[in-house]
Amino acid sequence: MSAMTAVRVLTVNVGRPKSVDYTTSPDGTTGIDKRPVEGPVRVTDPGPKGVGGGGLAGDAVRHLRHHGGTDQAVYAFAREELDRWERELGRPIANGAFGENLTTSGLDVDGALLGERWRIGPSLVLEVTSPRIPCRTFADWLGERRWMRRFTERGAPGAYLRVIEPGEIRAGDSVEIVHRPDHDVTVAMAFRAKTTERELLPRILAAGNAPHPELRDAAREYVARRSRADAGPLG
Repeated sequence: MSAMTAVRVLTVNVGRPKSVDYTTSPDGTTGIDKRPVEGPVRVTDPGPKGVGGGGLAGDAVRHLRHHGGTDQAVYAFAREELDRWERELGRPIANGAFGENLTTSGLDVDGALLGERWRIGPSLVLEVTSPRIPCRTFADWLGERRWMRRFTERGAPGAYLRVIEPGEIRAGDSVEIVHRPDHDVTVAMAFRAKTTERELLPRILAAGNAPHPELRDAAREYVARRSRADAGPLG
């Protein structure tokens, strides 16, 4: 990344409930169709998963069992990755089309460390918690063949974040990395650990309490299974 590259939010995107025939949400609607909005947009902790939705005011998060909540309050995706997918798919991809709340520029979203903190605008502070895992709604929304497999193979999933300090943001706000943890667990590595390289799961534990609780639990369960297997049968 060039030292002259501006690190900023290109657009702030929110979704309205949309009825579709492919979602598994209880009311048959999805909020994945996110569109840029004029700011400022208030960002706060939405509350626990299963109860709280998205962290951005006005953003619809419909399937609360799998989406939203404190540890998935905000989803960020790099415009550079959208540009790469535009070239591969041969079609325009608008900001927000991957369901991201923040479309960023100049920021290595997938190289971010779990627990890394970003200050956006004057007051908002977010903390990286986990990668996005593609779901069937995402695949059906994009309408591309083998989409979940292709997205997984690319290994650049974007990042979920929790709200550390609430605030207002708008398009064009600068992004400053204000904390980098002392470990090497990136969003991209955590994604591989959850999908294609599960032997990496124990490394998630080096990130302490920063990862999404479900990601930490998966790592601990993997370690426990390996320990039981290594111990062998008693007798």
